[in-house]
Amino acid sequence: MFLLAFAEESIQLFPDGTLFIHIALILIMIWVLNRTFFRPINRVIESREKHKGGAGGEAETILKDVAEKQGRYNKSMLEARSEGYQVIEKLRAEAIAERQTKIATAKEETAQALADEKKQLQDQTNEAKAAIAHEAEEMADKIAANILRI
Repeated sequence: MFLLAFAEESIQLFPDGTLFIHIALILIMIWVLNRTFFRPINRVIESREKHKGGAGGEAETILKDVAEKQGRYNKSMLEARSEGYQVIEKLRAEAIAERQTKIATAKEETAQALADEKKQLQDQTNEAKAAIAHEAEEMADKIAANILRI
């Protein structure tokens, strides 16, 4: 209760002469802070900007140099990759050609071996037919001789 009574006495709804005093104190405080705090800080910041080179100083030249070197690096990497892909493609083409040559050689060898085997088989067949014909004649002669003896 006591606090409510105290609060009611201190709240002023209408501005009086103290408002001008408060405004004057705020303006004096801004002037003092500007003289003692903000101007020295702004001077320090400006001197740092001047010493580090500012907007068009050494940092920008370094950044430009880095960007140029990075561009050259990227270009050389692209060229190296292209050359690598060309070498890989060349080796792949050579490997395919070598494979085709080996396949063709194997097919020729297989065809030759097959032809040789067919020839041997034909020769054996002819020899077997000749041997059978000869044996058939001998048997025919024996059968005829046996028939004639009876």
